[in-house]
Amino acid sequence: MIALVEVLGKTERWFRDKGVPSPRLDAELLLCHVLGLQRLQVYLQHDRPVTDAELDALRPYVKRRGDREPLAWILGHREFHNIDLLVEPGVLVPRPDTETLVEAALEWIPSDADPVYVADIGSGSGAIGLAVAHERPGVRLYAVDRAPVPLRLTRANVERLGLATRVAVLEGDLLDPIPARRPLDWVLSNPPYIPSEEIDGLEPEVSKWEPRLALDGGKDGLDVYRALVPKAAERAREGVLVEVGAGQASRVADLMTRVGLTGVRTWKDLAGIERVVGGRRATAAG
Repeated sequence: MIALVEVLGKTERWFRDKGVPSPRLDAELLLCHVLGLQRLQVYLQHDRPVTDAELDALRPYVKRRGDREPLAWILGHREFHNIDLLVEPGVLVPRPDTETLVEAALEWIPSDADPVYVADIGSGSGAIGLAVAHERPGVRLYAVDRAPVPLRLTRANVERLGLATRVAVLEGDLLDPIPARRPLDWVLSNPPYIPSEEIDGLEPEVSKWEPRLALDGGKDGLDVYRALVPKAAERAREGVLVEVGAGQASRVADLMTRVGLTGVRTWKDLAGIERVVGGRRATAAG
C-alpha cells in the first residue's frame, strides 16, 4: 500500500502541473474529504497506508479538480461568513470578496431592528441573505432567484441553517416576485457584473464552469444595475447595497445618486478594491 504522505505529494504535483492555484491545500482538502480526516491528521498520520478502495474513491475527485472544477462544488459545501453552505454546479461559489457586502449590510442594519425586511436579489446559494439573517435575528428575508438550481439550493441551505421561519424563497426576476403589499427595508445583491467579452479570459474555475447567467453583466458589466437600482431605490424603505466589480464603484455610485439615494458610499474588500456600493432612501437618511 502507498503511504498517505506519498498520495498527498503526487496529488499536489499533478495539480501543480494542471495549473490549480493552490495545489497543496486542495490536495489536503480532498484527502480529508475522502478519508474522513481533519487537516492536522493528514500530517500526524503521514505514514498511514491508503487502501486501494480509498484510492479508487479519491481518483474521481482529483480528476475533477485537475479539470479545474471549483473545489467547493467537489466538496459539496463552502464556509462563508460564519455559516456553512451547500454548493453545487449551477451556482457561484461564495467568495471572500462577497463577505464585504455582508459586513456592509450588518453595519447599516441595526442589531436590534425587529422586524427588518431584506431582499437578496439573485440569491444563488443564499450566501448573502442567509449570512445576514444568521447575524440579525430580526431579519425577515426574501431570497429571490430565477434559476431552478439556485432556488433549490437556497431552500436546502435555509433548512440547513434553521431559518425556515424567517426566509421566503421566491422565483422570478429582480424585485418582481415580492408582492407590492409586502414591506421591504433593504435590498442586497451581488448581480452579474463581468463584461461579456471578458468572461472567457478568466480563470477556468469561472470561465469554464460557473453559470454564465450569474456572471455576464452585458457589454460594460452594468446591465443588471441599470435595471435593479432604480427599482430598489423606489421600493426599499431604508436603502440598497450591491457588490460591484473592480473599477465599477464610481459608476454604480453615480447611478444610485441619480435615482435619489443619499449618503452613497463604498466599502473596500481585503485587497483594497472598492467592492460594495450602498445608498439610503432620503427619508431614511433624514
